[in-house]
Parts: sequence; C-alpha cells; structure tokens
Amino acid sequence: MKRLLLNCDMGESFGAWTMGLDDQVMPHVDCANIACGFHASDPGVMRKTVALALMHAVRIGAHPAYPDLAGFGRRSMQCSPQEITDMLHYQIGALDGICRAQGGRVNYVKPHGALYNDMMQNPELLRTVMQAIAAYDPALPLMLLARRNNQPARDLAAECGIKLLFEAFADRAYDHEGYLVPRSEPGAVLHETEKVVEQALKLANGVALTANDGSELRLDADTLCVHGDNPAAVEAVKQIRAALGRL
Repeated sequence: MKRLLLNCDMGESFGAWTMGLDDQVMPHVDCANIACGFHASDPGVMRKTVALALMHAVRIGAHPAYPDLAGFGRRSMQCSPQEITDMLHYQIGALDGICRAQGGRVNYVKPHGALYNDMMQNPELLRTVMQAIAAYDPALPLMLLARRNNQPARDLAAECGIKLLFEAFADRAYDHEGYLVPRSEPGAVLHETEKVVEQALKLANGVALTANDGSELRLDADTLCVHGDNPAAVEAVKQIRAALGRL
C-alpha cells in the first residue's frame, strides 16, 4: 500500500457565511489547501484556518483561484500570462504572510476550481503557473492532477525548475485519460461513504479504477484529495485515514 498524503480544501468561509467543517476534518488530514481570497475566504478566515492547521501540524498549501467570488472560482476566465502570474503571486503572498505571522510557511501550491482544470487542459497555462511558482519560490511544489500519463507534466516541471505533487480524488469519477468528469454530468461526484473509501483504497494499493467509458485507469499519485463539507464527508475522511494510516 502506498502512503498517500490526505489533502483537503479548507478556509472557504467568507465573512458571516460558513462553508465546510474544517475543525472536524483538520485532525485527520496531512495537507490543508487554504483559500486565498479570490474564490472564497477573507483575511480573518485565512488567519483562523492557518492557526488550526498549525495546531494539528498539518502542511499548509496556497489554494489560489481566478477572481470569481460569485462563482466560487468554478468559471473559466480569459487571462494573459502576466495576469495569471500576478494573481498567483498576490494570493500566495497573502497566505504566506499570514502564515509567517503565526510562525508557519506555505508548503505547496494547489490551484482551485476552473484554474486547476484549465491548466490541466492547456499546456501553456500550466507552464505559466509553473513559472509563476518558480519565480515566487522554486522550493514550493505544485499540486496537480495525476493522469494516465504524468510524464509530460514531469518534463515541464523539470524545465521550469519546480517539484510536483500528483493528486488523485477519492470522491470523483474519471474519464479514460484521467481527467475528472465535469460536475455537471451524472455520477461525477461519489456521495456514498463506502464508495469513496473503496476508491481511496484502490488508489493506495495501485488497483485500477474504472473510467466512465468502462476502461481501466491506473493513477500514480502522491496525495489524495478528500472533502469534508458535510457530516457524511467527514465520516469518509475518518474512515480513509483509519484505512491508510497516518504518515
């Protein structure tokens, strides 16, 4: 069984509006992808989420997005390479500053939502994201989607001088190339705890998943994304942690 780091999107509340069950999930994960204010969160939420992560010795990742609060960062935007670079530096720097004030640091970067999906579909956008991270701090790994063939991403990362963390999802369906099935399609999200845990164990044990066209799909991942936005999801996280064991 491969020791997969568990990561979870967190700090996505905003003002008086609360999203997620961060306090219940944080003790059971290794990495917290903390929203940086463009798709969710605000300075106070960021500060509290960083404090919670540091309390539980959880690695902190910047979770930057397109500037799309109303759409929760799930809508694609047409941005120039310089605009992408600027928005990444702005968001990573903001979270890193809040971390430093509490004795921590940002440990990696995982883009959110549409920005994440767009960079996986567009090699030039992926290059821009990698170059932006390298310019900020080449020691920060980029977390990105594990696919059927990870080698092109590895080659590009080597060219840009950064490290990668390949990510798989316990609660999402895949197509034959290893891309996530769009949320708008039926069956894109796995809701039953039993199925989510089963998929997590398959990924850890190197067992092939079944893609949405019925083909076998093997993914070589370093980290497993889990979600904890409702009580059922929290229970799934606990069961996955119990099954995989803590690093």
